[in-house]
This record gives sequence, C-alpha cells and structure tokens, in this order.
Amino acid sequence: MSSLAGRVAIVTGASRGIGAAIAELFAAEGARVACAARTLKEGDHPLEGSLETTVAAIRAAGGEARPFTCNVAETADCERLVADVRQAYGPCDVLINNAALTYYQPVVDMPYRRWERSFAVNVHAPFYLSHLVLPEMIARRQGAIVNISSGAAIGPGRGPYPDQPLRGGALYGAEKAAIERFSQGLAQEVYGHGVTVAALAPSQVVPTPGTLYHHLVASLDDPRGESPGLMAQAALLLATEPPAKVSGRVVYSQQLLLEYGRIPAGRGLGVERPGSGYSRI
Repeated sequence: MSSLAGRVAIVTGASRGIGAAIAELFAAEGARVACAARTLKEGDHPLEGSLETTVAAIRAAGGEARPFTCNVAETADCERLVADVRQAYGPCDVLINNAALTYYQPVVDMPYRRWERSFAVNVHAPFYLSHLVLPEMIARRQGAIVNISSGAAIGPGRGPYPDQPLRGGALYGAEKAAIERFSQGLAQEVYGHGVTVAALAPSQVVPTPGTLYHHLVASLDDPRGESPGLMAQAALLLATEPPAKVSGRVVYSQQLLLEYGRIPAGRGLGVERPGSGYSRI
C-alpha cells in the first residue's frame, strides 16, 4: 500500500520548486493533495510555474490533486483554504508549510513593509495554518506538520567579519531560525496527541525558479545544488514515520535520507558539515 493512501495533504507554495516536487510525490504515494499558492496559471507570476501546471502533472501521473489559490500572508485566505480543503477532501492529515517570500536586502535599506510581508508568509502563516488544522489532528490522534527551513538559519557567528559583499540575509535567516524553534516547541505541545511536527531544510541549495531569481544558483541544473526530489523524499519520511522517530527534529534532506538508506551518499549540511544549533538538539 502507498504510504499516504487515503490521506489529505495541504502543500503551500506548490506552484513551483520544492513545493511542486512534494505535491507530486505525495500524490504518487496516494495522498489527495491540496496544492496551494498565489499563482494559478502560467503567466500570472514572473517566475515559471503555476498551480495548474503542478496539478496537471499530478493528474497525468494518475494522482489526485486540486488547485487552491491562497495568499498565506492573509489570515482570511488561510481560513478559507482549510475550510475549502475540508469540503473537497476532508480534514487535513499532513500540512507542508513551504510557501516563502523574502528580500535579500540589508536591514538599513529595507522598508518596514517588506520585512512585515515576509514574516507574514514565512513565520505567521505556518503558525496560523497549524493552528487551523491541529484541532482535528488532535481529535483523531494522527497528523503531521512539516515546516520547510533553510541553511540560512545558521548565523554568521560573532565578529570580526572579513570584508565581503553583503547579501542582506538577516531577514530570511531570522525567519528560518524562528521556524526551527517554533517547530520544536509545537512538537513538544502536540506529541502526546500523536501528531508529528518537524522542520526540514535542504542539505544543498535547491535550483528552483526562486533561487535562480535570487542568484543563489547559476542555472536550474547547477551541479552545486540538489534536486527538489530529495527534499520531497525527506518530507515524505517526516510525514509518514511515527512521531517517536521524527517529531521535534530539525533535519537536512540528505542527512535524513542517508539515515534511512534512501541514498548511497550525501553532501552538504547535516552530512559534511553541521547544521543549525536546533538541528543538533
């Protein structure tokens, strides 16, 4: 039997990149997948990717998925998303908080509205969507929430700092550090109810339209990166393994896949070098 047969999964940021890869794998594993993002059709956003493209790929492979347009920065949209998914498929079994928005800009130059908008997507939305789906997970004593983190959560450490070009990553780093602490705190709160909460980050930068736009990779086939499929496989493990094995973990994709024997070798964070402080707790 497929590992997610009969389960309902919500994946935010499912129009492209990591979110699309997770949605496609979860559907292949039997889940009914609610693909959520702002971009419904190709061309609605400057970056390639859309909900219609992701859902079409899932259906072509024989899976079940529906598109749900949603701006997770808006609490009303979050409420509507969870209610619409419940009506279409039933209560949520797996929530993947993957949607992201950031600006690589030094704090001294950043308008407050950008800081606020980014926190709304990257920190407030995972809280509120978790808040909305948890009552039914707790009542049924099953469920999983996977929050997507990043190596950006690892700070630069104390100074002095060598002269180097600044990427302006204080915002994104602060948000992902917050997500890792939130994930462990929430995991502790709901562990006794049979619900898993974990945070997952890529071991290497994942070439996606978003990372390409921010010049984090040179191309979508940049050999320095890892496939979005590795993040999808790792997310599947966190969503399906018993809470006793994975709840409260802050872990990296290739680290986890190596532990479970899913890949023969790994690179990057969690494998060749240590991750954030939360990943080592």
